[in-house]
Amino acid sequence: MNLSTRMLGTVLAIATIGTVAGCGADTGTATAAKNGTIAVVATTPEVADFTRNVGGDAASVTQIIKPNVDPHDYEPTPADIQAIGAAKLVIKNGVGLEEWLDDTISSAGFKGTVVDTSQGVALRKGDPDDEETKDGDPHIWHNPRNAKIMAENIEKALVTADPDHADTYRANFQAYAAKLDKLDADNERKFAALPADARKLVTNHDAFGYYIDRYQLQFIGAVIPSLDTSAELSATQINDLVAKIKATGTKAIFSESSLPPKAAEAIARQAGVKVVGGEDALYGDSLGPEGTPQGTYLGAEEHNTDTIVAALGG
Repeated sequence: MNLSTRMLGTVLAIATIGTVAGCGADTGTATAAKNGTIAVVATTPEVADFTRNVGGDAASVTQIIKPNVDPHDYEPTPADIQAIGAAKLVIKNGVGLEEWLDDTISSAGFKGTVVDTSQGVALRKGDPDDEETKDGDPHIWHNPRNAKIMAENIEKALVTADPDHADTYRANFQAYAAKLDKLDADNERKFAALPADARKLVTNHDAFGYYIDRYQLQFIGAVIPSLDTSAELSATQINDLVAKIKATGTKAIFSESSLPPKAAEAIARQAGVKVVGGEDALYGDSLGPEGTPQGTYLGAEEHNTDTIVAALGG
């Protein structure tokens, strides 16, 4: 979606906010006033999950992007704009992932603080020719050590914005940080049991660079040859990817929960390998449905590792 189209959508969305508010919609400010919590908006499922873990009962968190919605090309709704306007903090992934957010914040009349959770994360190189990823690879959460930095940035922002609950935020962060450390150690242990020459990954798009670097996997290629999801493989690139899969002895192509599997299935047929998809699809840009283990960051990342190890070790 180009910028002018997104801007038009935002303008139309703002025009309807008065109608939405007139129907008795409860805002973040109203919720915070009722129960003494701080009103927070978090953009992605991952960032929202970090925020809920750190904020606990002291924060009222509104999540903008729902599970299995592609964050690379999101268009804000009137409810999103209303929630942002009522919030004290807006917490984002950063690194260009939410290119729609600045215009939305401006349109919403937001007066609070924007928290960029990517601050302090060592970024992988992005695509200098792509507006969204020119500053780096935005999929920073796929390394649990980065997730810990992101959660700590959230903790610091909450402490500053709501010092009355500072002890709560600090204690919640320490408890969650321990879980992230365990996830990282478990992932490392699981991959250590997988032969080095079997650690070859082909995914729907190039979303797992931080994960691949952290656990010393070999990235063979992606069905969508880009850090975002808008690119398409040419016929030559398809043939090259098929040839590389065959030449390297790669065992599988991993589909992703928020992307259609058809292209991956077509390439897998040509290469003579299996597609790991359906309920076993990886969580690349999203988390699983709310209320499921994969609906949390910890559960989704555990699922990814167990799925990859099972498929490549079999």
